Amino acid sequence: MMFLETPPKLIPTEVFSAVPAEFRRKVASEWADANRPGAVTDCFIEGPSFDAAGNLYIVDIPFGRIFRIAPDRSWTQVAEYDGWPNGLKIDPMGRILIADYRHGLMELDARSGEVTPLLRSRNSESFRGCNDLHIASNGDIYFTDQGQTGLHDPTGRVYRLRTSGQLDCLIDTGISPNGLVLDPHEAVLFVAMTRDNAVWRAPLMKDGSVSKVGRFCSLFGPSGPDGLTMDGAGRLFVAHASLGHVFVFAPNGECIARIKSCAGQSCTNVAIGGANRDRLYITESVTGTVLVADISGLDR
Repeated sequence: MMFLETPPKLIPTEVFSAVPAEFRRKVASEWADANRPGAVTDCFIEGPSFDAAGNLYIVDIPFGRIFRIAPDRSWTQVAEYDGWPNGLKIDPMGRILIADYRHGLMELDARSGEVTPLLRSRNSESFRGCNDLHIASNGDIYFTDQGQTGLHDPTGRVYRLRTSGQLDCLIDTGISPNGLVLDPHEAVLFVAMTRDNAVWRAPLMKDGSVSKVGRFCSLFGPSGPDGLTMDGAGRLFVAHASLGHVFVFAPNGECIARIKSCAGQSCTNVAIGGANRDRLYITESVTGTVLVADISGLDR
């Protein structure tokens, strides 16, 4: 992890909220058996995203649940269905989309709690296991198909679903593709490659393809980069699933800050919020805690 002259600034976190006791399930699940064998998993939260009213939506992967956390920090279960929701994003029109490991891309009606399929397959072939998504300003959906890929099987995929319905495979050699985000100009796609312990940088060409894909930054540890977000200044926020931090990278790839979890070590995803968009919200999945950090100091 590189910095040029000034070591990364340390930014603390505090607990914003945690999964209430009544929503925690101390029972076995098929997802936990495969992904966290031997560990008690009463919830595993991910996919933070704000709606226009300031409500924070998150998913609970093993039990197929979607929660809404109101500004007063009260929790409501919006949906429960037979799936493994992993990523969630809300577009400017309020449409709620889910990257579901079992079923592909799904759509949530927050009023009824109904979750319906949007895209389940490509050319009649099921996805490996969708992980996260990002919605472009024109409505195109970028999403990752991670499955159980890794260094032993570098066949993870990154897709773009255009508003026309056209599905483009942008990368098919991914090493566990996970979170993803476009830069402010929507000219470059950043993708967390968890088992490569790196974030890849994929320039988008005029014809819509990617070219000269490279490693933007490299990290370390038993897991790797997970969820991503980016602010208007082009600073990349990288949640690391085993180091208990979110790392902040400048547009040139220099690590300029580290945001330290005050809860567990599994920081899985991030969302920028607050009235001035100067707060970073972080899901710490193992403890079922949502953390918050003041990131206004990055501009000073």
